Amino acid sequence: MDTVDLLLQQGFITQIQVERAQEEVKRTGLTLDKALKKLGYVSEEDFIKVRADSLGVAYMDLKDYVIDAELIKLIPEGMVRKYKVVPLFKVGGSLTLAMVNPDDIVAIDNVRRETKIENIDTVLTTEKGIERILEVYYETTAGSIVDIISSIDIGKISQEDQDLAEVAEEAPIIKLVNTIFLHAIRDRASDIHIEPGAHETRVRNRVDGVMEEVYTLPKELHKAIASRVKLISGADIAETRKPQDGRISLKIDNKEMDIRVSSYPTVHGENLVLRILDKSVLMLGLVDLGLSQKELEFFAKLIQYPNGIILVTGPTGSGKTTTLYSALTTVNSIEKNILTIEDPVEYELPLIRQTQINPRAGLTFATGLRAILRQDPDIIMVGEIRDKETAEIAIQASLTGHLVLSTLHTNDAPSALTRLIDMGIEPFLVASSVVGILAQRLVRTICTRCKEAYVPDNVILRSLGLPEGEKFYKGRGCQQCKNTGYTGRVGIFELLSINEEIKKLVNKKASADEIAAIGKREGMRTLKEGGIEKARMGLTTLEEIVRVTRIELKTP
Repeated sequence: MDTVDLLLQQGFITQIQVERAQEEVKRTGLTLDKALKKLGYVSEEDFIKVRADSLGVAYMDLKDYVIDAELIKLIPEGMVRKYKVVPLFKVGGSLTLAMVNPDDIVAIDNVRRETKIENIDTVLTTEKGIERILEVYYETTAGSIVDIISSIDIGKISQEDQDLAEVAEEAPIIKLVNTIFLHAIRDRASDIHIEPGAHETRVRNRVDGVMEEVYTLPKELHKAIASRVKLISGADIAETRKPQDGRISLKIDNKEMDIRVSSYPTVHGENLVLRILDKSVLMLGLVDLGLSQKELEFFAKLIQYPNGIILVTGPTGSGKTTTLYSALTTVNSIEKNILTIEDPVEYELPLIRQTQINPRAGLTFATGLRAILRQDPDIIMVGEIRDKETAEIAIQASLTGHLVLSTLHTNDAPSALTRLIDMGIEPFLVASSVVGILAQRLVRTICTRCKEAYVPDNVILRSLGLPEGEKFYKGRGCQQCKNTGYTGRVGIFELLSINEEIKKLVNKKASADEIAAIGKREGMRTLKEGGIEKARMGLTTLEEIVRVTRIELKTP
């Protein structure tokens, strides 16, 4: 069956359109495929998708695909042009190629000989996609940031009368921005900071919660970099005087990435912060968060409650959203109606209706929550309780038979109760609605490659209430961890169950310390205690516990 027949069969075109295209063929001498495209009946992408189906391969749009410069070196430019093939990603001993003709056995055999990789998988792409890869990756020197910058005509790029949209589409600028993205993702960065200064632009990445400088770029390139980032994120390139938000979807190493972009005007240009969201690690299960067995069992029990409020607390970047998403994934089922109101929606969850607030359109946490209550929900997730109005509606929802999950910015679990009262919520409403509070932090985990035993400084041991001379673990520093001694992060937690005694304290407007004392007596483990346990397990260091919990050091 040819492509036109497949287009007809799958409903992309009608028989009347085919007949009109055949008349165009007679008049112009075009092929039927080209006549259909010329008349606007089908797009190039329609053809390619149908062809992919007929060949039994996947279709890959290379418009926003980012390829590792090292992978590009596997196949020479001449071979890419001749066979219209590019390497996409390498997993284990298998190489995946994007090809215009994925059934071209000769091309595949030549790539196999060139790369010395036997296992070759193929996907279908367009000639336009191959041309884009050639323009971005092959027509300038593939390699380091220094190589890329040396290929840029900085004088031309920085001219005041340059069209910003045209600059943003320059191949070297595309490559520079892609390389910044790629290096950050390879380094497991959660955020990229592109910061304009008086004489240079600094790029810093946040890795495992800690900022580190990656590059210093010529100041003249900043406007071009900012324009490229804003262009692909959907922001207004021409507007530089006010903050903007945008979003970028990328494919890197066969992973789908979302990058949330925030621009902010400064005296030296627009500061850009890009939050990286990896869709391939969409969710951790509750068991992967780092909760102790006792905490895990109780939290799993909490999220099965038919009603009440469960709060997750901690500062920005402490993993609260990940915990909420993990909880929703655990309780998600076809029998439950789950809705969320978030700022922003970081990951999309199956079966769950998610909404992002839009204050300009009048959609706030409070107005969204009111509307959600008319959607017959079983479980509601509110991204954050920021004000009295949102808190009141959330409490009302919990008291009328809904389970509500939300976050607060407090330092520990008991403080969440007093924070709600400070917002103006009546103590009896807080006591009757909140069923559990989970405070958390993220601590860096020790690099397994260079892990070694050591005795921490006595000041740290004394500050944490530990005996002098006790042995713990740290990372010595190696190439794998970039000499930091850490790779990755894990959570430490403080889980407070709201029992009758605590409810009485809340009704009396007791202090957070009084509530904490009852919680500890009933088995609540503090953030510090949870951190010390993980340090004794060899997962993290005492220095890291001191850093994230802000424990004051007790000097002699």
